[in-house]
Order: sequence, then C-alpha cells, then structure tokens
Amino acid sequence: MRLPLLPPEVLTADQRTFYDRARNQIERGFTAFRTTNEDGALLGPWSVFIHEPAVGAAHYDMIDAVTALKRLPDGVKQVAILATGARYQAAYELYAHAALASSAGLSKEKVATLAARGRPVDLTHDETIAYDVTTALLDGGVLPGPLYAVALERFGQPALTELVLWIGIYAQVAITLNAFDVPSEDGSGRDGAAR
Repeated sequence: MRLPLLPPEVLTADQRTFYDRARNQIERGFTAFRTTNEDGALLGPWSVFIHEPAVGAAHYDMIDAVTALKRLPDGVKQVAILATGARYQAAYELYAHAALASSAGLSKEKVATLAARGRPVDLTHDETIAYDVTTALLDGGVLPGPLYAVALERFGQPALTELVLWIGIYAQVAITLNAFDVPSEDGSGRDGAAR
C-alpha cells in the first residue's frame, strides 16, 4: 500500500465526515468482507478516497445513485464487476466482490473462473450478455452493434445503462486500487506476496 492507512483518531474533520459516511455505506451493503483493520482504518478503495474526501464523497454519490436504480439482478452485476476486476487484476476488488458474488448466488467455480479472466461455461443468458458487454468495453472502442442490440433487447435501455455505469465505476475503482498498490484483505497483492 503506497498511502498510509488512517485510523479514526488522526482524521481531519473532512476525513472524519467521509469516514462516517463510508462506515454507513459499508454497513448497508459491504459486510461480507473485511473493510477495516484492527485500528479502525478503512481498507480497499476507502483507504485511498479518505485521503481526498471530497473526491471520495463524489465517487460514493455516484455509487449510491447507481445502486438505487436496482434494474439488474445482483448476480449479473457481480459478473460484470468481477470481469472488470479480473481485467485489471485488482486484488482487493476481486477479494471483495468474490464474497459479494457468492452472496448473490454465483457458484465458487463461476467466481474462480471470472477472477482468472475466464468466461464460465455455466453463465446464465443474462450473465453471458453482461460478461460479453464488459469484456468488449474493456477491450476499448465502441461496443459492437450486434452485442449492443442483444443487450438492449434483453435488458432494455435503463438496465443496460446501469450495466455500463457499473463497468465504468469498477474500472475506476480497479485503476485506483492498482495505482496505490492496495492489497487484498489478507495483505497480499496480485502476486500473493505479503505487503
């Protein structure tokens, strides 16, 4: 980790406001994995965003807004997020969303294959479309017309927009995690080496 973890007792007023908001958000949907260390310092993307609390607040405003849409099933959303995290090899993102994907009903085998940058053979139709849209967008360029048409027909415009927003959000999260070498919960990075 290239930024220091900040325990609650050293936070500025702005950082404390962000910390309290992050803890509230964590309690509402991110309890399946470790989000703080023994000192109460935030882990994962929260450990980066707390250094720039105004930016962190804006980021989580976006997440809260997209979360409120609730147009995609959780499993479909987690397929897209895991495929994004795997593309960037973002250790904490893969760690956290493996737990959330399991809670959303994805099998351990699906999660493992997605985390290894593979396309599971037993994806549902909706999960397959989400995976294909995610990988196509992460390859760069315009989403191919035939794939866009299939996704639009299956999900409708509002849910397809939500899918694209999740991919963008978690690409940003993955890049942020990697820039600051944020390890997975157990202290290992992409290479498994202790930090």
